[in-house]
Amino acid sequence: MNIKRKVNEKELTIIAEGRIDTNTAPLLENEITDIEKFKNLIFDFKDVEYISSAGLRVLLTAQKRINKVGGNMKISNVSENVKDVFEVTGFIDILKIE
Repeated sequence: MNIKRKVNEKELTIIAEGRIDTNTAPLLENEITDIEKFKNLIFDFKDVEYISSAGLRVLLTAQKRINKVGGNMKISNVSENVKDVFEVTGFIDILKIE
């Protein structure tokens, strides 16, 4: 998995590529260590082909942390495969997915 960060003032965009699973979820988690200093957090999943429960845990943690500081989080460019995982797990109702 590859991860890129784009910072634009108070907005952080994390662009992920590949699979987010047990082996790669810690890499994604490392990218959100400083999210409290941002008002907007965007995960761009255009090139994410799979997400496991370990990846879902990272997203849930990020959502809780950004909510604590009054920020907003969204996940954009979600593929059908990843969207199916969000729907089956109920995360479609918890996370803002575009």
